[in-house]
Amino acid sequence: MELRGERVLLRRAEDGDVDALLTLLAEPEIAQWWSAYEADEVRADLDPSFVILVGGVVVGWLQYDEETEPDYPHVAFDILVTTRLRGRGYGREALRLAIRHFIARGHHRFTIDPSLGNERAIRAYAAIGFKPVGVLRAYERAPDGSWRDGLLMDLLADELV
Repeated sequence: MELRGERVLLRRAEDGDVDALLTLLAEPEIAQWWSAYEADEVRADLDPSFVILVGGVVVGWLQYDEETEPDYPHVAFDILVTTRLRGRGYGREALRLAIRHFIARGHHRFTIDPSLGNERAIRAYAAIGFKPVGVLRAYERAPDGSWRDGLLMDLLADELV
């Protein structure tokens, strides 16, 4: 499956993407927010996820968890984009594409949970309509082993900007 935007293409992640994703995950500005990954861990997390391509090159990873229970349907996202393309709207475009895809599948609610200290990510998610729900205390382990808070954000389909 492929989802084509104005500047990005989302396609299902596959085994051939593991090395490119490991390279992205090793970028210092990404590694500070994501756990250290080995190839087997990336491979285990490929399904379900999309890679983000610009000009045919893998520049990001968009993981999702689709809940299809009829009384609680929603989709949760995690996203990373290479540092060299940050601030240009590629991540926002990728999220919009994915959200529109899942709206077409009948979903009306979406969540994302950045680290509370990741102000850049929080601003990017807010720019497309995500709103803070609350702080998740001691939510994730940081690369140094300490615990840090997360910010749960959600977006309803009619709030997508």
